Amino acid sequence: MPLSDLPLAELVDFRPEIEEPEDFDAFWSGTLAEARAFPHGVTLTAVPAPITELVVEDLTFSGFDGDPIKGWVVRPAGGGARPAIVEFVGYNGGRGLPSEHLAWAAAGFVHVVMDTRGQGGGWGGGGSTPDPHGTGTSFEGFMTRGIESPLTYFYRRVFTDAVRLVDAVRTLDFVDPGRIALTGGSQGGGITLAAAGLLDGQVAAVMPDVPFLCHFRRSVAVTPGRPFTEVTQYLAVHRGRTDDVFATLAYFDGANFARRATAPALFSVGLMDDVVMPSSVFAAYNRYGGADREIAVYEFNGHEGGQAFHWQRQVDWLRSRL
Repeated sequence: MPLSDLPLAELVDFRPEIEEPEDFDAFWSGTLAEARAFPHGVTLTAVPAPITELVVEDLTFSGFDGDPIKGWVVRPAGGGARPAIVEFVGYNGGRGLPSEHLAWAAAGFVHVVMDTRGQGGGWGGGGSTPDPHGTGTSFEGFMTRGIESPLTYFYRRVFTDAVRLVDAVRTLDFVDPGRIALTGGSQGGGITLAAAGLLDGQVAAVMPDVPFLCHFRRSVAVTPGRPFTEVTQYLAVHRGRTDDVFATLAYFDGANFARRATAPALFSVGLMDDVVMPSSVFAAYNRYGGADREIAVYEFNGHEGGQAFHWQRQVDWLRSRL
């Protein structure tokens, strides 16, 4: 597989203009205020499972519009308040099974995994959270659901769920609220950036892994495959809606959230990635608001990035900061 994008020397200095709505902050502060009017709605239920050396709990919390959102909590037994890793999953994956999420707890962290509403039918062990909000016409997938307006766009609900999850995790007595880190790969990396920007000052570290949902204008134009081509196909049918569509997407661009985030950050990118263009990752990374930031570059990898090798790097990096 060849390099999918610009050479590394150009990526390092890639700082494109990114459309940013004038009311970006007002839009999100209003959205979160509406969601926070609902109680946290946190319930934890012990899970009878073959896992005996870790505590596994079924989590429910209140997300956008008070909707109940599912998740898993996997943690070591005892030991008082611990640092927590809040993880968001990739496109059309769900929270899966608890047995898919053992590594962070084995390393001594409380691991909280969010189920992405409406997703979970594409890979892994499935999802458990419906999305009860209808949308207008859209192409198959999630990228164009509700794209007529930022108020109805699918990721408004997902990003709000992510923030509300962190709000909920801060209330758990076995979590140290001053040591909460966010992570996720692909879509999960994009959600990580959104939550990091919206919760600046309230999280201790962020680790967006090959983050999706960044620099929409370039990504839609040059990415050869899905999910970004869902937007391409939608615009091929809805001729004349281009400006309106990108005006909506500007409220959800990971590069705009990155500019507002200052927690220590460890990004990753695969230079042969043809799902998330490396230039879109660097567009967010180079706008990141915190001085303590670094990016792991996997020159000969695609969208899989560094996989378990990168997880080991994340553990070492995170322990040095928490």
